[in-house]
Amino acid sequence: MSEFNSDIAFSPAVKRIQEAKGSRKGYAKMEEKGGWQDVISDDLVGFIAERDSFYLGTASADGQPYIQHRGGKPGFLKVLDEKTLAFADFKGNRQYISSGNLSENDKAYIFLMDYANRRRIKIWGRARVVDDPEQMKRLADPDYSATPEQAIFFDVSAWDVNCPQHITPRYSEQQVAEIVSALKLRIEKLETQLQGEGESP
Repeated sequence: MSEFNSDIAFSPAVKRIQEAKGSRKGYAKMEEKGGWQDVISDDLVGFIAERDSFYLGTASADGQPYIQHRGGKPGFLKVLDEKTLAFADFKGNRQYISSGNLSENDKAYIFLMDYANRRRIKIWGRARVVDDPEQMKRLADPDYSATPEQAIFFDVSAWDVNCPQHITPRYSEQQVAEIVSALKLRIEKLETQLQGEGESP
């Protein structure tokens, strides 16, 4: 059994390279202070609730990696309890690479991005396909007409927050609309003010 939660990513090979490149001492101090979290905090619940997409990483039994994008209304990735995430999985291109990978290797990874606020969160764990109509109904968005093909449950082993370096801010259509709306109101106010000044004797 690993001594620290971060050992899920910091393998002996990784630690050797950290040592060679001078970062091992810093990460060792992080480990001594408790390391990465392994339960879903209130902050993480809030972060997940605002996301409208994420990336799911899986690998085949022989280690061939695959990353799949998943998207939906904010909150489509559900927090079921302090250790479990889940989402309704709909028909896509029907390649079933993630499903096939999980059938022989349940190790998985979720990568969440908040471009606007330059935050990213990495979650390691194990995932499984659940073919249960009740669970699919529970996880599906009632406003979305499509029927889920299956559900994916993700058991959290560890998670960490990355630094914001090199994240270029990007904004969703809704976020841009909110920003533009505030600017339009400001412009209208200024135009009205200018018109009033122009009518003064």
